[in-house]
Amino acid sequence: MSNTIAVGIQWGDEGKGKIVDLLTPDVDIVARFQGGPNAGHTLVIGGEKTVLHLVPSGILHDNTLCLIGNGTVVAPETIVEEMDTLLAAGIPVNERLRISDRCQLILPYHRALDAAREAAKGKAKIGTTGRGIGPAYEDKTARRGIRLIDLVCPELNEKITENLTWTNFILREYFKVPSVERSDVDAVLELARQRLLPLMDDVTLILHERHKAGDSILFEGAQGAMLDVDHGTYPFVTSSNTVSGAALAGLGIGPNMIDEVLGIVKAYTTRVGAGPFPTELYNDSGMDDASGRHLAEKGQEFGSTTGRPRRTGWFDAVVVRHAVRTGGVTGLAVTKLDVLDGLPEVKLCVAYERDGKRIESIPADAAMLEDCTPVYETLPGWQEITFGARSAAQIPVQAKALLKRIEEVCECPVTLLSTGPDREHIIHLQG
Repeated sequence: MSNTIAVGIQWGDEGKGKIVDLLTPDVDIVARFQGGPNAGHTLVIGGEKTVLHLVPSGILHDNTLCLIGNGTVVAPETIVEEMDTLLAAGIPVNERLRISDRCQLILPYHRALDAAREAAKGKAKIGTTGRGIGPAYEDKTARRGIRLIDLVCPELNEKITENLTWTNFILREYFKVPSVERSDVDAVLELARQRLLPLMDDVTLILHERHKAGDSILFEGAQGAMLDVDHGTYPFVTSSNTVSGAALAGLGIGPNMIDEVLGIVKAYTTRVGAGPFPTELYNDSGMDDASGRHLAEKGQEFGSTTGRPRRTGWFDAVVVRHAVRTGGVTGLAVTKLDVLDGLPEVKLCVAYERDGKRIESIPADAAMLEDCTPVYETLPGWQEITFGARSAAQIPVQAKALLKRIEEVCECPVTLLSTGPDREHIIHLQG
């Protein structure tokens, strides 16, 4: 298998974990390049569900090296909990996992600041997971972040004291909430010393050496392209770059190492948290449409990280087309086709309308996007059951027509089709 970047190209929750797990047997290395524990990748193998937030989705496979790159922010408690769960299941995590010495750590004061900010915003809140990802990336940019390598540096105590003094002042004086105790921070740092330092390595060097040796690599992204801090629906985005180009900076590699980019999409659209969603049909705030409720209930649309109900709507080709362009996507993996089973008709958003004008691309302004009305094409649905289908011959002609139209309006071929949560529920359409 060639070196492939696998990224979600909607608002996250597209099924990246399953696709990465599916592709892993064909590669030697799986490398995570951005995001933090706000991402939840759900794997279902033989009916057993595993949710991973930081450990790369390839960890379940023998003879696969899993790497966490410098573009990722790591919460020691979260990753240790995942490691312990995997170890209890007989997965030799310590043999398969390496973490970049340049990774930034998420510490208790990051989570406290994240929660205080969201609470202060009230109804205007962004909808973060409250796990400290944003403040950790801010510290990185402000050059006061704590990296994994800092755990062996003599200046660590001074850095922590300075950071905690600054953050506690903001928490007490501005947000009027309790300070973070130094002992809580020290406990997390000690946990990281004991469990993460043995896994610390120069991930960039590993990738370059293994690439020269002819090994194949799968680069794993988190969240979705529409949550990218530059190219998403700003400010309702995450704090990192989620497009495929982030793999280069987030792992310290060059574009000459990349052969293809696989964009992962649902056959419909979902979103968690606040922000514009032109094709939205159903949410837990009062919007109730029969088709949207069908998507939410049959798709079991609850966030794997937050547990919050996801907002659901029709497939938005304007969003996907934008993500294909910004990510250089060479092929689409369409997931959850089976959720559309039983609908009398299926709609596909091919453009927007605003103030009487047709819009073919995503506006940079979130408020402008909020005002857009979707322009739909309506296609016939199907009553046949596609759940668990493993060959193209089992896909109804109406579903094939939908996939063909998705290819046309998104300007990208569909190469993989997922028809259920399990590893075996997959159809290779091209390549």
